Amino acid sequence: MSFYDLKATLQNGEEVSMGNYKGKVLLVVNTATGCGFTPQYKELEAIYEQYKDKGFEILDFPCNQFAGQTPGNDEEIHEFCTLKYNVSFPQFKKSDVNGDNANEVFKWLRANSTFKGFGKSPMALLLKPIVKKMDPDYKNNSNIKWNFTKFLINADGELIQRFEPMENVEEIGKKIGELL
Repeated sequence: MSFYDLKATLQNGEEVSMGNYKGKVLLVVNTATGCGFTPQYKELEAIYEQYKDKGFEILDFPCNQFAGQTPGNDEEIHEFCTLKYNVSFPQFKKSDVNGDNANEVFKWLRANSTFKGFGKSPMALLLKPIVKKMDPDYKNNSNIKWNFTKFLINADGELIQRFEPMENVEEIGKKIGELL
């Protein structure tokens, strides 16, 4: 199964085929409205504004699986993101990214990526014990570890790279620019 065979539901209830994004470079992100990484919305929107007219999309999947940091319904989440961060990229229904109830996009992303660690930044050092408590075997599986994990997909629907939450969004933006 290719990425383009998958479907997901937008926050307004409309089902969308990932095939609609054929030929575009994509950044797929699981997000949260009450997380220490939530300010990344501002950086993501800046990258979106820079590249959206050049064949780039960000696909935003709110998720409440990590410390309950995405309370509220889809409408409330969307309102928060648009009012606080002026988010204009597509936002999907709040959904799970891990486990049996994970949406099919994240099942595919997990099946086609590996976790390579958090690095040694201060945020990485803070996050490691929290994640280890939730999943003692976290280093050895491809599950999403926390909010704002990002996946870069090229215009052919191939997963190019997985970025953990603390990775520099500006650096990710440079990689996006290279693919366009």
